[in-house]
Parts: sequence; structure tokens; C-alpha cells
Amino acid sequence: MGGAALATLAGRAWGEVDDLRTAAREAWLYGLPLIELARIRAAAIGARPQAGTPGYNAFAHARDVAGPASRDFSAPEADVLYSSAWINLAAGAAKIYAPPTGGRYQCLTVTDMYGNALAAVDAAEAGHTGREITLIGPPGRLAVAGYTAPMPRLPTLGPAIHAPGPWVWAVVRTQVVGQADLANAHALQDELDIRVKTKPAAPAQPTPLDAAWSDYFYAVQQLINENPPPASEALFFRRIAPLQVGEDGGFENARFADPDIGGILTGVEDARTLVAQTRADAGAFAWVYPKPDFADFGMDVLYRARSVLSQPGAPPPARVTTLRAVGPGGELSFASNGYYHLNLPEPPPADGFWTGRLFLADVPAGRASVGDRSVGLKRRPDGGLDIWIGRTDPGGARTSNWLAAPAHGSFALLLRAYAPGAALTERRYHPPPVELMGGGTRRH
Repeated sequence: MGGAALATLAGRAWGEVDDLRTAAREAWLYGLPLIELARIRAAAIGARPQAGTPGYNAFAHARDVAGPASRDFSAPEADVLYSSAWINLAAGAAKIYAPPTGGRYQCLTVTDMYGNALAAVDAAEAGHTGREITLIGPPGRLAVAGYTAPMPRLPTLGPAIHAPGPWVWAVVRTQVVGQADLANAHALQDELDIRVKTKPAAPAQPTPLDAAWSDYFYAVQQLINENPPPASEALFFRRIAPLQVGEDGGFENARFADPDIGGILTGVEDARTLVAQTRADAGAFAWVYPKPDFADFGMDVLYRARSVLSQPGAPPPARVTTLRAVGPGGELSFASNGYYHLNLPEPPPADGFWTGRLFLADVPAGRASVGDRSVGLKRRPDGGLDIWIGRTDPGGARTSNWLAAPAHGSFALLLRAYAPGAALTERRYHPPPVELMGGGTRRH
């Protein structure tokens, strides 16, 4: 049965699309966060995690700072240690404890499988006694003669956060100031705690983003079955009814005739092209803020897909604000064969700390990030900073403020503030644009 016939059967009053190309494009974008987070989950805890598996219903701690190869966090920093836990709520509620930090910056973020931040707690909220978060998954279902209904359960005492599905991802970022500070940061990591009932789990598995359309949508369907979407998204599934990916587990590639497949393939290619675009709406050399719905995306499926690919598990901007520099042609990257200058008259306002860094850059020499804790960073008499960015050491007084570019390809330039001040959260802080001093005319 073709896509147009299916749309007719579903009913046009709901506003769904009537062609498979559009349905496939939107469904591919919708499913990408599920696929990407399932990939990260599978890499962390495997296909059949048991009690005692590191990172499953308990925190697994990175004991050293992340490097350029670390891609399972949001543009990983060299100034924090990461603790990660995949929590299954199918057997009951979970309680996560964040300890008092004694003034050290720490941020706990809980994300659902759709990429939305359900909760974020920083050191200031933990206070002097710590902070506990209660997480509740969806109720179990009771089936009787073909009818299903939520199973009744007792109300939870005190405030609780409701997750749309049984799986959530908890990520904690703990500040560390150099190698000599690692032992103190480790001690704070060890105080993180999760209390939850554990039962055997077989998580739905991902598929590569470049997989055949049938394999991709089958995996998306299994992940939707595992992680029911919010009720507010029901209209979306009516919209993409021609593809039959939905809340009721309807996708089967065998239902599509050969003439339908061309539209599906074109829609998938459209979606991949949209995700790969890296141009900014702002002009060249500006800085762009995250959109207001970052980490609480609603149905902004394209932005959600791009954000989960580039910054999975990221806290909301009120906790950590990341600005991204715009390159010479309006793209969100810079050619590594260029030479650039960044003038910061004043550092980003932050109660925690700030860093400026290269993203997706493996530099052979020099450093890939600078920040308020960087050793040897030289300020001007007026308190401002000059940052020099390029492949080679600029020499002289500039060496101390050199941010080394990678030997090949391109890089992104990020400015990140932890516990950002009001000027950032209200979008009033605007750093000067990055200046192109030479080169950068082509990528290679």
C-alpha cells in the first residue's frame, strides 16, 4: 500500500503530510537523538547490563580530564572530570545524591533519551548538605483481554521529576584545577550516589546513522517502543503517518512497495543534508548563543538532532552557557591553516569558571583550551586578553596566549561559562568577533 493511500486512511484533518519524502525527513530527524544516545548507552554499558556493570544504575567515573578523542560528552573540557550513569527506572524510582562541594564547581544533569534535560543541579543548589533528586519513570502497563492501562502506584512523597521513558542519563561535571588537584576531585566524585532497584535490562540497540533506511527506522521504532514519547508529541506521529513510525510500534519496511522507496530515500537524504549544515544565521565572525529552547527542545526536531550530535548530555544554558564563534564565510568552523586573533576586553561573567577552547581539535603542540585557571596566561594592563589561534607558535609575548590549531582540517571555537552570570543568561554579553590575521582561505 502506498504512502498517499495510508495518509488518506489516517485522515487529513490531523494535518499530517501526504508524501513519504516529507514523512521520512521528519521521522529521520526525530529519531536521531534516540539513535545517538542509544549508541552512547551501548558503548557505556553494553547490550545486557547487569548489577555491578560500571555506569549502569551507578556512576562510572573518569579519573583524568577528557581529550580531543572524547566524544560522548558535550565538547569535553580539560577542566572537569566526568561521571556518567545510565539509570533504568523500570523497577521503581531512583534517588541521585549530589554532595556538598565546599565551593568547588560541580553540575549534575539528567537527560532523557530524546535529548531533553530533565534536571540540572549545580554546587550552589547542593549547598552545605548536598542535594537529592527523585526520578520516576512511566508507570507499568496492566494488560487485560487486549486492553492496557497504567498500573496504579502510590504517590511519591516530596518533589519528583518524571521521565517520559524508563531510561535516563545522568552526567556530572566536577571541576579540577590541574593534575595536583585530581585526588581532591576524585574524593568528591566518590560521594555521588544512586539508589534504585535493579533488574536485568536489555536496552534497545542503535544502528549507524548511515544505515539503510529500513534498518534505521526499525531501530528508531524499537527505541520509541522502549522510551514512550511525551503525550504532547502525539500530533507529530499523526503527521508522519505515511511512514508508519509511531507510538504503537507500526513500522515494517515490508509494507512499502518499490515506488514508495524512492520518496523515502530522498527524504532521508534531505534530513542528512539538514543535519550536516553548519552555517549560522549571524554574520561572519560573530558569536552565537544557544537557542532559548536548548536542552528543552519541544518539537524543534532539527535543532534537537544537531544539538545531540554535537553536545550530547549538555546542561541547560542557565547552568552552562556555550557561545560558538562564526567563521569567515558564516560557517560555524574555522580553517586550520588560518591565523586568528581574539580580543576579550573582559572575560565571560561566571560564578563558576570559564574556558575558551577548540572543539574537535587534536593539536600536536601547544594547548587546545585556555581559561580563567590557565597557568601562564598573560593579561593586558586593562585586564583584557589577547588570544592567538594558529598552527604554529606565534612567538614572543604571544606564546603564553597561544591556542594551537590542528594540523589539518577545520575546528570550532567555543567560549563556555559554568554557572554563568546574568549578562550571559540574559544574552547581554557579546565578545568581539574573531579576527582573521592571515591564511584561512581554504580547508585541507
